[in-house]
Amino acid sequence: MLPGQAAPGWDDGMTSSFVAGDEKALAAAYREFGPLVHTLALRSLQDRSSADDVTQEVFIRVWRSRSSFNPAVARLPAWIVGITRNAIADAQSASTREIRKAIAVAGDRGAGETDPGRETAEVLADRLLLDGELERLGEPQGSIMKLAFFEDLTHEQISRKLELPLGTVKSHIRRSLTHLRSRLEADHAAP
Repeated sequence: MLPGQAAPGWDDGMTSSFVAGDEKALAAAYREFGPLVHTLALRSLQDRSSADDVTQEVFIRVWRSRSSFNPAVARLPAWIVGITRNAIADAQSASTREIRKAIAVAGDRGAGETDPGRETAEVLADRLLLDGELERLGEPQGSIMKLAFFEDLTHEQISRKLELPLGTVKSHIRRSLTHLRSRLEADHAAP
């Protein structure tokens, strides 16, 4: 189904019921467009759990913003696909933020210290630890993570720069993030 085309089972007559707040129309829209939303999310995020989350988020957004839907501008399927694209982009941004959080764990250790010299030394030590962990990831994971964090590149930009498929880049980031988080948390938990 192309955006803007009528879905085989969707009755445009239900659109006005949906806009009016009929929960049965929302349920029908979910049954009709949920598989499409999930497929788009899964193709982009390459992770079933993330795709499930995006699908749920899309229909929450669809329901909450139904009063802003204008059938004269777009048909309901196209509007839902637009919301899906935004939710996928938000999920990808959240993934990048998670990378930054994992790496920031290294900088949090010295917070609250009263001796600025000691804090600087601990931050430097954490930075060296982080650099070492990025090197341990190997290639292309180390390069991907450095580009994502230090150069603030998006998944797509990293894919183009390293000439790797987008799905491969996302998979490496997800696995590397998990690895880094566990390694850095284990290091900070050690006395």
